[in-house]
Amino acid sequence: MIDKLIEKIQKTGAPIVVGLDPMLKFIPDHILKQAFVEKGETLEGAAEAVWQFNKAIIDQIADLIPAVKPQIAMYEQFGVPGLSVFQKTVAYCKEKGLIVIGDIKRGDIGSTSAAYATAHLGKVKVGNSLCTAFDEDFVTVNPYLGSDGVQPFIDVCKEEQKGIFILVKTSNPSSGEFQDRLIKSGVTAGATGAQAGGIFFEDKPLYEAVGEKVAEWSAQCMGANGYSSIGAVVGATYPEQGRILRKVMPHSFILVPGYGAQGGTGKDLIHFFDENRLGAIVNSSRGIIAAYQNENYAKFGPEHFADASRQAVVDMIADIDQAFAGVGR
Repeated sequence: MIDKLIEKIQKTGAPIVVGLDPMLKFIPDHILKQAFVEKGETLEGAAEAVWQFNKAIIDQIADLIPAVKPQIAMYEQFGVPGLSVFQKTVAYCKEKGLIVIGDIKRGDIGSTSAAYATAHLGKVKVGNSLCTAFDEDFVTVNPYLGSDGVQPFIDVCKEEQKGIFILVKTSNPSSGEFQDRLIKSGVTAGATGAQAGGIFFEDKPLYEAVGEKVAEWSAQCMGANGYSSIGAVVGATYPEQGRILRKVMPHSFILVPGYGAQGGTGKDLIHFFDENRLGAIVNSSRGIIAAYQNENYAKFGPEHFADASRQAVVDMIADIDQAFAGVGR
């Protein structure tokens, strides 16, 4: 699956993914009113508004980008009708030729983790039939429970030719409460650090240790382009950590959230990529889907919200291109 993603990035020239994270406050009033007329101010009405909002944006941007990333929580809040729209959104994006990264951040152990992997990436046996539930191409995975929680996803990836992005250094401000904690790690003789019992130890942040584990896992799903379908999530809001982790995980594609509304800019992204401008895909969510609410795109107005989203994609591509040009890549 990673080779397919790389092919689409190269074809579009856009190493970006649009986060389809709809909230009712992002949806123009005329869409909300029509949905409520049809289905009432109910979960079904909210889900219908989300679907019409998503579809309009997808139609306007599908030719510009390689991938989308729907965040499942934004759909789960509307219960079963919302999950139905999540499933419908995934299917519609795939019809449009887009790679779908399900932002689900699942992570458990044993049969529970295997069930999550089956639901989102694999097939479930029902009688004599094999059925797909959500059928994303990639999903995000929380590694806090260790290999027991991650390996079931990797097993399904190998079987179904799918992929995952494992949380390593997330973009949120409080990520450092745990991810930046220094831990003792054994290193080879001659390295700096404290010696104990003939073994040398050094302090390193937890995110770096997780990155090393991702690099180890990545060997199980290598693609033809030198990258693995086992990737990592590293926030654009931490460019220096991105520089470090790019070296720690040389074969792992990096999903980079935090661009735009969270403060990340094109110049923050350079070190997430390799010398061929590959190795990373940058996410923007509300900066694109709610672009019409930004003063820079106010001229489009609510009636043309999807046109505003298209222009925001064009501008994001230009920002990244300019950043690369500035460093001679």
